[in-house]
Amino acid sequence: MPDAGPYAAGRDAGRGSGPGPVPAAAGAASPAGQRGAQYRYHRDLFPALHDWERTERSIVEFSGEEGPAGLLGLDQMGHFGPQGCDLVASAVIDHGGGPLDLCELGSGFGGALRYTVDKITASGLTVRRAHGVDLVPEHCAVSRNINHAQGRTGTTDICASATAVPLPDASLDVVLVTGSMPHFPAPGEVLREAGRLLRRGGLLVLTEEVSLTPGGDGPSEPFRATHPRGVFFTTPLADRLRELERAGFADVVHRDLTRWAVALLTDRLKVVRIFRGSVAGIYGPASADLIRDTLDAARTEFLAGRLSPALITALRV
Repeated sequence: MPDAGPYAAGRDAGRGSGPGPVPAAAGAASPAGQRGAQYRYHRDLFPALHDWERTERSIVEFSGEEGPAGLLGLDQMGHFGPQGCDLVASAVIDHGGGPLDLCELGSGFGGALRYTVDKITASGLTVRRAHGVDLVPEHCAVSRNINHAQGRTGTTDICASATAVPLPDASLDVVLVTGSMPHFPAPGEVLREAGRLLRRGGLLVLTEEVSLTPGGDGPSEPFRATHPRGVFFTTPLADRLRELERAGFADVVHRDLTRWAVALLTDRLKVVRIFRGSVAGIYGPASADLIRDTLDAARTEFLAGRLSPALITALRV
């Protein structure tokens, strides 16, 4: 679910790049640098999504179902997958209101947004308009392709930085970030933009997958083999809460997801391993192994207490 703002220096940036599929390069926090870094990383992880028609045929052959019901989360394989989107959708449903204008910042290939909008709509709430905002043009093009193939006319893909979204002030009821917080070099700027976009009383929902640390220390060096610097940035929890306050949010609720996330990733790893042949048939063997290693590295950090998975909700005041 990639995207990144144009500002430099995430909390653990600048310590040098560990080994990984996309080593951080000089200038990686600049707009052009972030576009390239995020594109290369996610291209290595999900190359098949850039050939959506072939991939969709493979998914249908694997699942026996067409359309969104047959995707099984394979178009939005973030750390939390569809289960993380369920948490986000539930928060929006509990908040209520409508018809809703919403957007996801760092929407990537659009899978999380499609899934979440479907869940919200199935609850009886009306989503009037959904916007997916991502910095990488190739990701937006894939998302548009999938939206078109699924006949989705109520979703707009916007290729822009999450710190400078071309939508009017106070034009949205809900802003979502489903797992993309670690891809923002300056998350405080992203949260300020979310505050600008939301109407008074509007809802912000964040799933913090591998973006929060309990204190000032970052994750381990082995974690960086699959989550390279220049692509993934972390923030101490206390700093995140201050960023939300400065961005004009109140009624902040932080839900620690450590036990839930460990159990989820344990189950997801079992599925990836059991169905490795099918996943490899869709993504390719190298990507299947990288997906497995990425989930395993995150689970290790959760168990060690070096990363703090969480669901955060807040209201615009």
